[in-house]
Amino acid sequence: MIIGVDEAGRGALAGPVVAAAVVLDPAFVPDGVADSKVLAPRIREQVAAAIRSTALAWAVAEVDHQRIDDVNILQATYDAMHLAIEAVLTEVQSNGAEDHLLLIDGNRFRPHAVPHRCIVGGDALEPSISAASILAKTHRDAWMVEVAHRDYPSYGFDRHKGYGTVAHRQALRVHGPCALHRTTFLRSFL
Repeated sequence: MIIGVDEAGRGALAGPVVAAAVVLDPAFVPDGVADSKVLAPRIREQVAAAIRSTALAWAVAEVDHQRIDDVNILQATYDAMHLAIEAVLTEVQSNGAEDHLLLIDGNRFRPHAVPHRCIVGGDALEPSISAASILAKTHRDAWMVEVAHRDYPSYGFDRHKGYGTVAHRQALRVHGPCALHRTTFLRSFL
């Protein structure tokens, strides 16, 4: 059983890093599954809904900005990936699945009990990784609007989702960092 794994939010200045793990039904891959970065937000939301309703299993996990500052973004990303993988494994093992392979987007990964293969650019090459990239991105974007923007509207998180855009950097100059900012990412900026 193939479990695709990807993340969203590694390069953001604020908010969590989010990972998703997805087991697609090999007989049915929803239309539009592609690298989340190439899909318009409205299309990405539609494809995410199709993935959630047709995948054999899926899970999303967050690791917050404090953990990112404590252990670094790479280790926090692995933490999120492992959490999502464990949730999917719990679901598929209850259905009798025994043989698994993790397909990881990127060039390295913290070893897991399940064998894995890293694929650079996998979010554009492997449908299960593409599906994971879509679920991670839509989940994180929603969190940045529903939580971050609600709590800190002056930063414009609803528009840039915590990434280092000109508008976000200007808000940081005016307001300074908020409680959701990754202080280790802001050292050179501040």
